[in-house]
Amino acid sequence: MIHDIFMPALSSTMTEGKIVSWVKSPGDKVAKGETVVVVESDKADMDVESFFDGYLAAIIVNAGEEAPVGAAIALVAETQEEIKEAQAKAAAAQGNSGATVSETPSAPEPAPEPVLAAAGGVSSAPSQSNGRLVASPRAKKLAKELGIDIKSLQGSGPFGRITGEDVERAAGKVSPPEPAPISKPAPSQVPVAIPTPSAQPVVPAVAAPAGAASGEVVGFNTLQKAVVQNMVASMQAPQFRVGYTITTDALDELYKKVKSKGVTMTALLAKAVAVTLQKHPVVNASYTDKGIQYHSSINIAVAVAMPGGGLITPVLQQADQTDLYSLSRQWKDLVERARLKQLQPEEYSSGTFTISNLGMFGVDRFDAILPVGQGSILAIGASRPQVVATAEGLLGVKRQMCVNITCDHRVIYGADAAAFLQDLAKLIETNPQSLTL
Repeated sequence: MIHDIFMPALSSTMTEGKIVSWVKSPGDKVAKGETVVVVESDKADMDVESFFDGYLAAIIVNAGEEAPVGAAIALVAETQEEIKEAQAKAAAAQGNSGATVSETPSAPEPAPEPVLAAAGGVSSAPSQSNGRLVASPRAKKLAKELGIDIKSLQGSGPFGRITGEDVERAAGKVSPPEPAPISKPAPSQVPVAIPTPSAQPVVPAVAAPAGAASGEVVGFNTLQKAVVQNMVASMQAPQFRVGYTITTDALDELYKKVKSKGVTMTALLAKAVAVTLQKHPVVNASYTDKGIQYHSSINIAVAVAMPGGGLITPVLQQADQTDLYSLSRQWKDLVERARLKQLQPEEYSSGTFTISNLGMFGVDRFDAILPVGQGSILAIGASRPQVVATAEGLLGVKRQMCVNITCDHRVIYGADAAAFLQDLAKLIETNPQSLTL
């Protein structure tokens, strides 16, 4: 029997995907549950596994090409005798499209025996999780091509994952990285790569793609296409905005005390918003055709610019129930994996409320566009010294920041947004220490 491998829907907003690389070649034997291809969705690169045992007979969509969700991208034959039939079926299905179907050689060459290679800076400790090799498809393919025993390598990627660069380094094709102090992984089931500590995640400025000439039109990448679609869809919702000025002296003092413990300002703000949302469930709700969806958890999504263009919103799950220090560690890990395009769909698509912070760039105030499927987004500006009148009627200097909340008026009304901002300001101005409890 011949089976199709379809372009999967890796997120609720995904309409098409791009083939990053084929892990298997035509003619290779595949097992059920084995990774066959790496697909780029609108947010991440994901391994796609085969649902069948057999042979990869024909590749319909080659690496670098795109296909709509649900379209056949390859064919798997259960027996070698069915490979030619599958190739003919693939060619007929493509019709007059002019695309080339990758076919299997008549007699696939056996894979070379792996050879143990030693390289400076590469540990011989295996990078595994519960006996399962943790390696990217590209790393596995390179190891096979270069004759590297991948089980002997120590992964440098998130969760100890072996990357293509690790394999190339073992083969002597790239120089070993400069050693960096890394915390010892916890002796749990999965080894965790700890990102280099920093005061707070800094969003890189997005430059023009390399090689883009002045005046040239550069096509959208997959992530940028998703952003365009979401923003257009977002404008269908009736939106309004409410601004508020918050004094941050107490919050700034708290940040100075906990910064050395790895706490980021992003985590502080996310925690403050999440705690305040406990009192205002409607601001954490969203619109559906059947009515208002009140979410059972408070998941704070935070907008992050991606290298090469576009943005992604990693989600801090149940931020109101998570302690500040754990929240900071989670945020650092999410940002690291987001920029490596290694987030799982639930890690970027399950937000119930979004924060967009351009204050780190010195922006005073701005308006954010409502994310699809959410009821609110909070735009946070920079905290700056301001001359203000004190309660005693004198002039003084206080640090203040402007925040603007954008809301879906089908769910949230002006009074709801104003009450939320008032309570958020009260928490930040008078009792930010409670965020550490």
